[in-house]
Amino acid sequence: MDELVDLVAKKAGISGTQAKKAVETVIGFMNERLPEPIGGHLDDYLEGNVSQDNISQVTKGLGGLLGKK
Repeated sequence: MDELVDLVAKKAGISGTQAKKAVETVIGFMNERLPEPIGGHLDDYLEGNVSQDNISQVTKGLGGLLGKK
C-alpha cells in the first residue's frame, strides 16, 4: 500500500499523510461495496499477501460479476 500512497502523493501533489488518508478512504469504500471475495481480499493484495487460493477466490468473484458461475 505504501507504493500506492507514494504514487497518489506524487500525482496529486499532496503530502504523504494526505495521500494515505485518501487511499485508506478509497480502499474502505471499495471493501464495503465490492462483492465477496473481492472486497475481503483487497487489503491482502495491496500489502502483497497474494496466494494462489486468494487469486482463485477473486477470479471466481470476478466471474460472478460478469455473469459466469
